[in-house]
Parts: sequence; C-alpha cells; structure tokens
Amino acid sequence: MNPFIPSSELELSDKELVQQTLNGEKRALNELVERHQPFIFNLAWKMVGNPHDAEDLSQEALIKIISNLQNFNFNSSFQTWAYRIVRNHFLNDQKKSLRATQNFNQYGKTLDAIPNVHLNKNEEEEQREFIKETRLTCMSGMLLCLTKEQRMIFIIGELFRANHTIGSEIMGISKANFRMKLSKARKDLVTFMQQKCGLVDKSNPCRCRKKVTVNLETGIINAKSLLYNRAEYSTFRQQLQEDADYLADESELKYLELHGDHSYKTEFEKKNFLVELLEDHNWKNRLNLN
Repeated sequence: MNPFIPSSELELSDKELVQQTLNGEKRALNELVERHQPFIFNLAWKMVGNPHDAEDLSQEALIKIISNLQNFNFNSSFQTWAYRIVRNHFLNDQKKSLRATQNFNQYGKTLDAIPNVHLNKNEEEEQREFIKETRLTCMSGMLLCLTKEQRMIFIIGELFRANHTIGSEIMGISKANFRMKLSKARKDLVTFMQQKCGLVDKSNPCRCRKKVTVNLETGIINAKSLLYNRAEYSTFRQQLQEDADYLADESELKYLELHGDHSYKTEFEKKNFLVELLEDHNWKNRLNLN
C-alpha cells in the first residue's frame, strides 16, 4: 500500500497507463486513479483532519492531475509529477485548510479546558471504542498545529516513510532542507506531547479516558458516527513498510508508535466521480485529454 516502495507486482507502469489513457482507454485511467487514490486521500485527510473535506480536496487534486496528463513529460517520474500537483493544490487550498488552522498553545489550552471525568475499570471497558476515538481525534488535532508545509512534510516523511530523496522532490526543496524541516516538525510534536500527553509521559494529567465523557456529551465525538475509529479503516503502521532511509531515536519510539496509529483508508467506492465522467461519451473532452 505504500506508494514509495517499488512493487514488482504491477502489471503496467504508471507511464504505460498514462499513454493508454491518452490513447482513449478508460480502464487505464481508472487503474491509474485507483493506484494513487489511497496516498492522495490519506494525505488530504491528515492535512485537513476531516474525511469529508478530504474527499473534496482529493477529488479536486485528481481532476487536476487527469486534466493535465497531456502535459506529462515521459522522461520524468509520473509519481513525482503527479504528487507535485497534489502538493500545490493542498498547500494553496484556503477554504478547507482554514478550518484546520490552530497552534500548539491554543490546542493545549483547549485540551486543558475539557474537564476530567474519572472512569472505573468497567466504565473504561464499556467506553473503549470512544476512548480510542478520543485519542485519534487528539492526534489529528496535533497534526493541525503544524504549519501546512510542516504538516505535509511530516505526513510524507514520517507517516508514509518516504525517503528523503523522494520527499524533497515532491516538496521541491533540497534533501538537506527536507530533513531539516521534517526534524523540526517531529521536534514540535514531540515537545507538545511530552508536555501534555499522558501516554508519552505518565506525569502529564491529560488522559484520553478522562476526556471521553465530556467529549461525548459536548459532541466533540459523535457516538453514532465515529470519524477515525471505524472497522473499515486500517492504520499507517499496518499498511506501510519501513523504509531504509528512516531513522528514529529510541526516546521517540512511543511517539512514533502513536502517530503510526493514525487511521488509513484503503477502500474507496467504485462509483466515484471518475466513473461518472467516464460514462459520458465525451469523456476525453471533459477531462481535457484531446
């Protein structure tokens, strides 16, 4: 599932699928989208924190990629070319990202303001799925405290474990700059968690199980419609292989483990925006492929 780990199982390369698409083969375009949709959606989801906004954002990015296929230079990497379009669209988006703007100081005060309600062992067991939802909601909130560029670099370099060569190419910066910015994002998150998160430092008062009651009462968590802790979602840690370029300090292992548990969507509806477009006999004109 990791787009940055070469696979020998692919029958056709990206470039072959692009060429077939330009030749008018609908199947090739559909396969190209399905191949890269998990990365684009899950990147969007972690960028904006809301799966519904992520659907719109990823769809917009995919349409930009498709409608510019005729401009692709076959001497370059399709993945890098396409993901740069994604990068530009996500970083330049104002409406959806605006709803996800905060900083660590504000977020810390928000967490502190949520009253603690202690649960006994039986209550903890009964609320287990909501406690996990609280944790995942909190982790998502932490990501949103990073700047948009930091957030994208962290998601690509930390959660997707892309090596620094690929990460720097997508972000359009040097490898040294990518490593520096990734290190800064890690440090900001680790510092916040060391100061606030009881899962990282037991001396910290903030505990998911203590916040879950008020989160349910106030609607921060919707018991009937969870955003993150759902059976159909996997996690980054379960889906993505380790990368040889990836190094972690022993003191960061707990923090890395927690962030690896971010929800990861693997399955997408077949009746998506692309299928609807391809049903139109003028699909190539509508997608600007002529």
